[in-house]
Amino acid sequence: MSLDQLYQQIILDHAKVRHGSGLAEAEVPEGASCGQSHQLNPVCGDEVTLRVAVKDGTVSQISWDGAGCSISMASASVLSDMAEGMTVEELKSVIGTFREVLRSRGKIAADPEILGDAAAFEGVARYAARVKCAMISWVAAEDALTQAS
Repeated sequence: MSLDQLYQQIILDHAKVRHGSGLAEAEVPEGASCGQSHQLNPVCGDEVTLRVAVKDGTVSQISWDGAGCSISMASASVLSDMAEGMTVEELKSVIGTFREVLRSRGKIAADPEILGDAAAFEGVARYAARVKCAMISWVAAEDALTQAS
């Protein structure tokens, strides 16, 4: 299986079985805080609401609900798999790296060591109209983290 085929399979798998989907009521441990963000891409109609709980500087829970294309839903699924257990600073760094790869128009290769399964979205960078689809949940996570911090 080629790398492109593997990446396509990751996106398809996450689009079908959406990890973290279903906006959970955050069980906020004592001393934790929550943030929630709703993002809409008016161009294509992708919509995501993401909730994050942070305790002691670490993401203790992330959940989301949304509707949209396979890319936007798979991206939210991959993000939710990655984020739990990361520190806020680690997650913000990964979000920044993801954004940089997607905005590069294919000039910056995704590093799977940093992005994990999110590296599968590097091909999206070549399609400007699809970048927002892949980024919508990541923008929501960034906003929710700011609220929770």
